[in-house]
Amino acid sequence: MPESLTLAPTSDPRVFVAPDGTRCSPPAGWACLPPGDAGLTRRVKQAGPSWAVIEKRGRKAFSKGLWAPSENIEAARSALDAERSTEGYAKKRAAATARREHAQAVYVVSFEEEVLGFLRFAPRWEELARSVARKVTAHATPVGSGTVARTQRISIDERAESAVIAWMRHQTTAYDSMVIPRIAGKRREVRRELATISRAVLDLHRRDAPHAPTSCPLCKAVST
Repeated sequence: MPESLTLAPTSDPRVFVAPDGTRCSPPAGWACLPPGDAGLTRRVKQAGPSWAVIEKRGRKAFSKGLWAPSENIEAARSALDAERSTEGYAKKRAAATARREHAQAVYVVSFEEEVLGFLRFAPRWEELARSVARKVTAHATPVGSGTVARTQRISIDERAESAVIAWMRHQTTAYDSMVIPRIAGKRREVRRELATISRAVLDLHRRDAPHAPTSCPLCKAVST
């Protein structure tokens, strides 16, 4: 069996399924390194044979840990702990954190501007647009949020548009309380229908004409 494998989990925590369908168990003396420390995982992989256990749910993949010889895991952990205890490493980490925080702050500002650009509300509704942009940005941009704003697969203007529609789906429609049949494509169909309604609500605010805020789902969502 190859030294490096990507396996699927089973109900038995020590039995896995290889890409060819073969069921296998880790050799004696192997242990599982839990996910969460990318640096340690990388070193254990470099140290010798290993099995990565990946669970797929739809389009998403989740690590269930890395199996490898216990001595490789312990040696890599000890070496990494020693490096991480130095002053130089602490400074490097602090600098990296500062860079990430700066990049995130810049992205938040840019994203909010993109949201405003997508909204394009009439002057009468400018303050509403800024409130919507702030709320959408606050919800969509946090690191690790898993929202469309964090993806790199589409441009930032597409992310902004998708984030607005997603926010409106949850804040201005009854989507969260809907009972949607478990039929293939039905949830996607419902989302498309609600997106059409949301876009109509947005268009209402792109016209410089008054309307009663109490009857507008967007105005009510922002006011609350």
